[in-house]
Amino acid sequence: MIDESLMKRSYLLLIALFLFSCSEGDDITVLKLGHGLDTSHPVHHAMVYMAERVYEYSEGNMRMDVYPSQQLGTERELLELLQIGSVDVTKVSSSVIEGFDPIYKVFSVPFLFLDEEHRYRVWDGDIGRELLDAGSRIRLMGLTYYDAGTRSFYTQDRPIHHPDDLTGMRIRVQESPAAIQMVNLLGGNATPISWGELYTALQQGIVEGAENNPPSFHLSRHYEVTGYYSLNEHTAVPDILFISLLTWERLTEDEQEIVRRAAEESGIYQRQLWREATEQALTAVEEAGIEINYPDKEPFIERLQPLWQEFMDESDELKSYIERIQEMADE
Repeated sequence: MIDESLMKRSYLLLIALFLFSCSEGDDITVLKLGHGLDTSHPVHHAMVYMAERVYEYSEGNMRMDVYPSQQLGTERELLELLQIGSVDVTKVSSSVIEGFDPIYKVFSVPFLFLDEEHRYRVWDGDIGRELLDAGSRIRLMGLTYYDAGTRSFYTQDRPIHHPDDLTGMRIRVQESPAAIQMVNLLGGNATPISWGELYTALQQGIVEGAENNPPSFHLSRHYEVTGYYSLNEHTAVPDILFISLLTWERLTEDEQEIVRRAAEESGIYQRQLWREATEQALTAVEEAGIEINYPDKEPFIERLQPLWQEFMDESDELKSYIERIQEMADE
């Protein structure tokens, strides 16, 4: 049998050679941004906006080329390519980055954020900056956050008004230990399935539901094979835009400022795109026949207390961030 790690290293080397062969001359700084989203996604539009700002602010001396739809690899592969400097910039879900540095588990704590305003205050403040800078521990530099909204349950045969409604129900989750434990604690049967296989899994009854934000529920067309969307909003897991630390250190101070400014502006721009996409998604799925309900969150919060305690006990650093984020809820 062929060694899987060898195959993976060979794949990364091929990508690196391809990117090197595409490099430009010394007269212009070219940054390559790869991500896994479709070109219709609000986050893709935000990254294109960032590329336009980089070109404008540098007066044409810098260019950012955007490669969507996993052209350069999956999120995990792109992170590894950033670490060796073969790709310059990528967007990754904070659930994925947990596997590289456990401090990012803080974003998987259920019901951590009171509302949209609360999470924006955290991202835009000292805590948000510290967590972006923490990427340097794994050879990455965080640039900005992209809103991925809140995740809620959508199901086939019955709505979820209370955790008891999830009892025994097979619910698709991301390959995240926190997500698996959360659904199991709520009484469901957490079933990790890749995103690309979920539509068929719902259609064939392999799972009876899943959880995600409204735009993803809509764009994936999962509303075609489900009947209910229960907006309990259990987690708010952001996307994070990272640049390779190797790339960052090669840039001049002026170039670093241009990239940081363009990234931050794209993050603000994306929030408006996300609000619009969320409103459009909820309207569209309701018109398609989906029953939308808004469960009382308290029973879900109470049921998930053991998971909260596990996060608090994991490390002093993680506990400190959870407590500081909680303190910002009433500001």
